[in-house]
Amino acid sequence: MANVIITGTSRGIGFELARLFADNGHEVLALSRNDIPISELYHKHISSFPFDISQSEDLKKMNDFVNQNWESVDILINNAGKLLNKPFLETSAQEFEEVYKVNVFGVAAITKAVLPKMSENGHVLTISSMGGVQGSMKFPGLAAYSSSKAAVITLTELWAEEFKETGPSFNVLALGAVQTEMLEEAFPGYEAPNSALEMAEYIMEFAQTGQRFYNGKLLQVSSSTP
Repeated sequence: MANVIITGTSRGIGFELARLFADNGHEVLALSRNDIPISELYHKHISSFPFDISQSEDLKKMNDFVNQNWESVDILINNAGKLLNKPFLETSAQEFEEVYKVNVFGVAAITKAVLPKMSENGHVLTISSMGGVQGSMKFPGLAAYSSSKAAVITLTELWAEEFKETGPSFNVLALGAVQTEMLEEAFPGYEAPNSALEMAEYIMEFAQTGQRFYNGKLLQVSSSTP
């Protein structure tokens, strides 16, 4: 059984991922600013505490937990994300920065913290968006969000190159529309072709096996074109 860290577990895909891994007997550290929904599962294989990916003291708390409870980390899923849907000219520098603090700097910080605890067979899987893929359809109001999701795609490629001799493996999934609370915030009334649970099932399988076939790769998980 694997030791798995998942960020952004208060709702949507992250919540379903934590529950799926735990139901399959894996040990899960579920991290989100609001840990009440996941803690109320009272699952014997899930540990959680309030966690802000952009705060150094919370990263230390995570490190302390891992050092005290696990010998190593097998899978890190960078799922936490911050959405801003606002016209570019109305977006303040602070708002733009806040998106990057979570979606880019936070992802880099937690990955850096966890890497020394991972083996060569480990897997760092980052969840991006089709909005961050070059040449894909873009939408007004998502300048901060989509550009931040593009940044973690390139980060993944760079990590894979830097650690190719020692591991672990790094991959990124660019998701299309999934029926989550975040999608409703971005596109009110839009009905996505996949549920959060369906996408979580796919991500769980890929997190456990994808590193055998891929490293430093972007996979587009979307039924639409482009």
